[in-house]
Amino acid sequence: MNGKQLLKYCLAKPGAWQDEPWEGDVVAKVGDKIFAFLGETSVGLKCGRTREEANELIRVYPNDVTASSYIGRYGWNGVKLNGAIPDDEVRELIDQSYEAVVSRLPKSKRPKV
Repeated sequence: MNGKQLLKYCLAKPGAWQDEPWEGDVVAKVGDKIFAFLGETSVGLKCGRTREEANELIRVYPNDVTASSYIGRYGWNGVKLNGAIPDDEVRELIDQSYEAVVSRLPKSKRPKV
């Protein structure tokens, strides 16, 4: 999976849209919340409700997943593309991050499915 495919997959989610809140940093949002930090070689995703849950993915893929700077303590990880993690599993992680963020949105801001 490359950066363009990653962006296309994220933006296909209901209510998803692209933003660049910091110059050069592209993200995918739903409502007003980020569910993916998009890069050419990696993606930042919500991988657990807690740091402990997110650490499980690091244990499974120690060379391809790291805790995200600054927000890692909230369960966010950086996931390397085209490494040991199969593309279908990356898509599943994106789905889970999206669903986690949508579930915390006020009902009035949740996308209509």
